[in-house]
Amino acid sequence: MPPLRHLIGVDIGGTKIAIAAVHSSGHILARTALPTEAERGFERAIQRLIAAIEDVDSQASLAPSFPEFKDSSRPGVRPVRAGIGIGCAGPVDPALGLINNPFTLTGWDRCDIVQPLAKHFAVPVRLENDADAAVLGECWVGAGRNTYPVVMLTFGTGVGGGAMFQSGIHRGAGGAHPELGHVPVDPRGPECYCGIAGCLESIASGTAIGDAGKAFGLRDSREVFAAANAGSPDAAAVVRRAVEAASTAAWTLCHTLLPRRLILGGGLMNSEFENFAGPMRERIARATQFNPLDVEIVPALLGNDAGIVGAASLIHRPEQEARLKSARTA
Repeated sequence: MPPLRHLIGVDIGGTKIAIAAVHSSGHILARTALPTEAERGFERAIQRLIAAIEDVDSQASLAPSFPEFKDSSRPGVRPVRAGIGIGCAGPVDPALGLINNPFTLTGWDRCDIVQPLAKHFAVPVRLENDADAAVLGECWVGAGRNTYPVVMLTFGTGVGGGAMFQSGIHRGAGGAHPELGHVPVDPRGPECYCGIAGCLESIASGTAIGDAGKAFGLRDSREVFAAANAGSPDAAAVVRRAVEAASTAAWTLCHTLLPRRLILGGGLMNSEFENFAGPMRERIARATQFNPLDVEIVPALLGNDAGIVGAASLIHRPEQEARLKSARTA
């Protein structure tokens, strides 16, 4: 009888790498995390990632959470990984397995993450943009389940986004990922590495909010939100600008992609969802070119786990790989 199998999901962000063993139902069996420390080298990151994957494999085997892993008639049977899915802050090249992101992952330019892991673990390994992984997770077992089209925005170190249609993740020319975090919202805004001033990420990301707060002696975005809630007019102005930028982006994306559901995720939304969603709803309610009642703005049901669960789901989605190859050769 073959061994039981689980999926490995990896979510690589600018500050943290999360790794989990994920059941085929989408539930997390075991997890660990480590600081990204991209500036200390890609090869070092690979070795740390291998150790972390082995750690969650061990956890899943020793303390399983689902009945089929406790079958007393199968003594000695340990669940093994069926494959490894990786969501990473982009740009990434899923078809070639390359991370091309020296912007937020220092030194990680054309770094092959797929082949070293596939060689070490001898299982399929698939790479995807982290925002696309997040929307895949939410559409698998979260806030986007059985609902299409879905657009998701993730607010964290940066701002990411992805769109899911019934046919799969929306891709552009050559299979490229649409960078929804770089939608322009204010031409007077800060210059961004994307090439323009005043994109959504440059104003509404955790990094941007924290940087704006430093002018008033605040260290990061958490202190900015806390100061705003305590009545600081300077901090409140920073938050108001970020919310206005997000509302403008939501208006643009709803008119462009006409989603049934707009999901807001990422670390900032754990505490600030209503601060952002309320003004977004008010803005969308004024739309005349589509029925605003057709759009729901909802929080990510999986929270920070959306990316890691969605990354694991890549192993269940061979059709995504086929569509990606088709897009690149078209």
